[in-house]
Amino acid sequence: MKSRRFFRILVTAIVLASLGSILYGFNIMDAEEVRGNQFIGFGVVGLFLLAMPLFLIVESRGKKMKDYMLTDENIRKMREKKTDSPENQ
Repeated sequence: MKSRRFFRILVTAIVLASLGSILYGFNIMDAEEVRGNQFIGFGVVGLFLLAMPLFLIVESRGKKMKDYMLTDENIRKMREKKTDSPENQ
């Protein structure tokens, strides 16, 4: 549990640093356009190449991926649920 808490804190720190970088990039865009674009780019990289994969790894640990995949068995279950409750149509 301690490692999960550490990774949650790490992901939160990366997200906050990335958002701060993006905001700072937009803030200095008038004075230094190239550096502003660099800060925005690094912020986007931090969000999508660091924070998102880390978040997905931490939150999906211990879960069955089969439950979230669209298999023939899950399609049959969805169809059964749909025919069982026609009153919500």
